[in-house]
Amino acid sequence: MTETTAAAHKAKTTERAASSFTPPDHGMPKFETPKFNLPNVEMPAAFREMAEKGVEQTRDAYAKAKVASEEAIDLLETAAKRATDYNHKLIEIVRTNTRAAFDNVHELLGAKSPSEFFELSTAQMRRQFEIVSGQNNELCALTQDMATEAAGAIKTGSSKAFNKAS
Repeated sequence: MTETTAAAHKAKTTERAASSFTPPDHGMPKFETPKFNLPNVEMPAAFREMAEKGVEQTRDAYAKAKVASEEAIDLLETAAKRATDYNHKLIEIVRTNTRAAFDNVHELLGAKSPSEFFELSTAQMRRQFEIVSGQNNELCALTQDMATEAAGAIKTGSSKAFNKAS
């Protein structure tokens, strides 16, 4: 039985492959694409010059855009590096402050009297205030460096753009 089914299936497949697909005819006339036999006409010199000027201007604009984009990439890479430095500094500060807090808790757990507890707490607050003040100064200096560098890059880029435009 399987041999007969396989043979019948093979015959149908061969029959389908032999017949070509023809789209249905809905009574529409068949149109051919018109063929325009235009003589080979040479373009006037004015059109050629305009086209060449257009290509030249496009190349110049592309070159300027490429240089500007490369400068922008350099600026963004520098800004990203500075932002990464700032984030690393913040992480370092968090680690330092976390260690100080754990050390303080360890000292406070060793206090034998309430007066010693308050003395240790007060000393820790003074130390932490000095540490935080120094950390804020470091972050401010880093931020000022970033701003100065970014302003310098923007100033340089804008002066180049104005010089090219002039």
